[in-house]
Amino acid sequence: MLLPLRILAFLFGTYLIGFTLISAIRFVVLPRAVNVWLVRMVFLVVNAGFQRFGFQSKTYEQRDRRMAMFAPISVMLIPVVWLLLMMMGYALVYWGMGYGTLEQAVVLSGSSLLTLGTIPFPSFVLTLVMFSEAVIGLVLTALLIAYLPTMYSAFSQREAIVSLLEVYAGSPPSVESMVTRLHLIRGLGNLHELWETSQFWFVQIEESHTSLGPVSFFRSPKPDRSWVTTAGVILDAASFIVSTADMQPDPQAQLCIRSGYLTLRSIADFFNIQHNADPHYPDEPISISREEYDEVYDALAAVGVPLKADRDQAWEDFAGWRVNYDRVLLRLAALTMAPYALWSSDRSLPIIRRRGKVY
Repeated sequence: MLLPLRILAFLFGTYLIGFTLISAIRFVVLPRAVNVWLVRMVFLVVNAGFQRFGFQSKTYEQRDRRMAMFAPISVMLIPVVWLLLMMMGYALVYWGMGYGTLEQAVVLSGSSLLTLGTIPFPSFVLTLVMFSEAVIGLVLTALLIAYLPTMYSAFSQREAIVSLLEVYAGSPPSVESMVTRLHLIRGLGNLHELWETSQFWFVQIEESHTSLGPVSFFRSPKPDRSWVTTAGVILDAASFIVSTADMQPDPQAQLCIRSGYLTLRSIADFFNIQHNADPHYPDEPISISREEYDEVYDALAAVGVPLKADRDQAWEDFAGWRVNYDRVLLRLAALTMAPYALWSSDRSLPIIRRRGKVY
């Protein structure tokens, strides 16, 4: 009766070791957007606790201060989970190979994994297995050490543009503030470089926020900043200028919008957020009302921004651009608990999860 149990334990332990190794390789080494189940579960469990704890805060600043620890704690827990699963897997393998009791196998596994050397070598075959466990433990630790600088480098590059856009869009960022400053300081006909820089930024965050998933949850150094609201105000300002400003169109602005909504969709796909891959207005409405659009139109006209006389057509064109990123922008704002910003996080809906997908 004991022999079949040891065989099952050996097989399950081997599977657990392989599963953990593959998860670590896919999460750290594989340079592509892969949603690793084990890592996702760690984040979901930690997020559930932080959401409940964070929403007890009376102000957003207190909530932001608490939620700022969510991503770092989750990242630090991931190697702990790897090591625990690896220790359990090897303990089952040792016990399946006939080594002592299950408790003794756990002690042997812990001694080998942490390279403590407190257990004498029981046999040549088991010694070889112990060596493999010690090597894997060192590899997992080295992977994390190499992973953190890469992740923080991506975070630093992202935040440079977030900080820069505060100069144009204000805090909290808004389309009205950004377009007004651009008109008064640079002129709307001299924004080609800005759209190029923003397009390159979108390309960077698509690569980093899908291959380094936890970066999406690292909050900006200041509580009123967010990469999501920055992306939203860039896209809205470009969409407003392209659709409504009475000036020679800049193809680079249109490319910036396309780059932006493709980036947000890629990140949304990484987090299993449901969205229409080919939305069209008015078949799919947008979250911004015509009244809100008219208010910004009137405010910009009052400061001398040249605007198209056909306001109805301008609204249709703006909505036609906005519909490409409206849903994913709001869902990402909700997912990351982005700070208040007009036309983005101010209307983001609560996240609803069903079978691992976000609606």
